[in-house]
Amino acid sequence: MDNTETMNPKKFKRILVGVDDSPDAQLAFRYAMNRAKSDDAELVICTIMESDDMNVYQALNKDYVHGQRAELVKHLEGYQDLAQRVGVQKVKLVIGEGDPGEAMVKSIIPEVKPDILVIGSLSKTGVRKYFGSQAAYMAKYSPISVMIVR
Repeated sequence: MDNTETMNPKKFKRILVGVDDSPDAQLAFRYAMNRAKSDDAELVICTIMESDDMNVYQALNKDYVHGQRAELVKHLEGYQDLAQRVGVQKVKLVIGEGDPGEAMVKSIIPEVKPDILVIGSLSKTGVRKYFGSQAAYMAKYSPISVMIVR
């Protein structure tokens, strides 16, 4: 093995980035997008439809849930468009449901099989729930490397 090989960071084939409306998530997206372009990797853009953002009546209302999901799809398509305009060749969109940390670790990562997860350090609520932030949960329990951007 020559010296240049040991100095080069790992190239990623599939990068998963979690987005919401927080400034940190925007930074995470920009990092993931640029890294996907430079590595010629697939970029998987994910957001989570949080069930605790809905009351019981909204959660039971199929039209409301469908409307929320359609809004999220439209939001993600904006990110997809930007990534494609910047030159990322392969972009995929994923919407999860439930608690963001758990959904990402238990559902999204096993389904997507990324090499790395890139997330912002703060959730969109700005409130650190449970025993820490969602980012801390994902970093602790993720089966893959996690980059937390702030």
